[in-house]
Amino acid sequence: MSNKQIDVQIMGQSYILGCPEGGEERLLSAVRKVDEAMCKIRDAGKIKARDRIAVLAALNLAFEQAEAPPATEQGSNAPLAADVSPDAQARLAQLLQRLDRVIEQDGQLL
Repeated sequence: MSNKQIDVQIMGQSYILGCPEGGEERLLSAVRKVDEAMCKIRDAGKIKARDRIAVLAALNLAFEQAEAPPATEQGSNAPLAADVSPDAQARLAQLLQRLDRVIEQDGQLL
């Protein structure tokens, strides 16, 4: 199976990504989710650094994925953030607040 390259934009920046034949739709869907997650954090105005926005977006998406019900053989439609339980949203908000405090104090991620 050969890979093709797809040019995508995430938060206004271009990336060329390798994609297996037949995987374009799934890759573009993932790109849309990442772009939306990063833009939402950027637009909130608290964090400006692209690398920090990317880390927080990755954590948000991983948390949502962990909270999603297991995939069925027929496929899975992962819940939107609005479908996540209020308890899970509260835990995520607390985690993000803690991350924001640590990032502000430390000034760097690694």
